[in-house]
Amino acid sequence: MDRRQLLQAGAGLAALGALGGARAQLPGNAFFISGFPAGGMGDYVARPLTEKLRGKYASNVLVEAKPGAGGRIAVEYVKRANPDGLTILQIPSSPMVLYPSIYKKLNYDPFADFIPVTTMVSYAFVFTAGPGLPAEIKTVADYVKWAKANPKLANYGIPAAGSALHFAGMMLKQSAGIDLNAVAYRGGAPLLQDVLGGQVPVSFNVLGEVLPHVRSGKLRALAVTTPQRSGFLPEVPTMVEQGYKDIAMMEYLSLFLPAKTPQDTVRSLNRFVREGLSQQDLIDSLATNGLQPVHQSPEEFARMLREDATRWAAIAKATGFTAEE
Repeated sequence: MDRRQLLQAGAGLAALGALGGARAQLPGNAFFISGFPAGGMGDYVARPLTEKLRGKYASNVLVEAKPGAGGRIAVEYVKRANPDGLTILQIPSSPMVLYPSIYKKLNYDPFADFIPVTTMVSYAFVFTAGPGLPAEIKTVADYVKWAKANPKLANYGIPAAGSALHFAGMMLKQSAGIDLNAVAYRGGAPLLQDVLGGQVPVSFNVLGEVLPHVRSGKLRALAVTTPQRSGFLPEVPTMVEQGYKDIAMMEYLSLFLPAKTPQDTVRSLNRFVREGLSQQDLIDSLATNGLQPVHQSPEEFARMLREDATRWAAIAKATGFTAEE
């Protein structure tokens, strides 16, 4: 998503246009199914938001993690769920717009098996150094020089293989002409532990997960991947500023329902999410974790997904990367 799209999408939070009439809340428990372990960035959004939805969208709304396979386990689980609106997929965009271009076979079709509901938040990626990297390395140029001199140590951590964060590292590898080895984890939380512990020298993380550690000095932010500097870390230069013009990307966390979910249920969930994201206490909570609320209509979100799928297909082709099954 580029800056123009973000601004357009963010405007949806202020525009309280009707998305359909009022409807009765769903009986029973609804579940946000997360593709990554508890304790990561997804929890920063889901747990406060589900509190806003309880007793409105459904009798109760809970969060359930089904981590593994870079989010694909959760995606496949929701695909098989009853399309009654009670099983909701919460996932970053990569499994829906990037994976189709890098996996030879997926057990789901992002556009046929799901109904896009809305984006919830956008967030930046941060190229982060921990105690496993010499303290004098403070820029991407410093890191590239070090990686060339220490190729056997030039590992970078990512929260999932084949994710947008993985591609940020591959694009750095290609552009800088260095031999970098990606170390994939099952989510951002275990990755962060190893970066803080020095087991992996650098990583590409989502901003919210590293923000408190950068502010405390435990980690160093060498660059952000946003097209412009992040308001959450305004002192940190972008990859573009440091000479890597193609590494300009953001991610968003979104909601999907299984195909054949009734449209009034889709619009009800969209409306209640919009209302929750517009409440100041939630906005403040998200900002603490480096997250920007971004709401879209189902139609706007569907258009953006197709545009992003086309863009990522070109990037995947340029890198030549194919994910393992």
